[in-house]
Amino acid sequence: MAYAVENALFQWEDGERRLRSYDDPERSQLDQAARAVLDELRRRLGGAFTLRELADFYGSGTDWADDIAERQLAGTDTAHAVDAAFARYARFASDYGGGRRYD
Repeated sequence: MAYAVENALFQWEDGERRLRSYDDPERSQLDQAARAVLDELRRRLGGAFTLRELADFYGSGTDWADDIAERQLAGTDTAHAVDAAFARYARFASDYGGGRRYD
């Protein structure tokens, strides 16, 4: 399913901002969950990818990522950790340039 790249970037960066707004120890738990989701993104998508591919992957569903984050957080809301993980992984896209797509 196609997912608008601009919307995805906004949502992912918002997740990253929200994650940073938490105080410890909650922030540490969320960051740990984001790292676990990021590791799984690397495993699932591998090497070279574009923001379009990542946004479409996100649009196809993130239940698997929610499950990973929940296991790290023991029931805490996980949406911010999942979105932060996608924001971090987006920085490795072949067409990512500091928050802007290369056209």
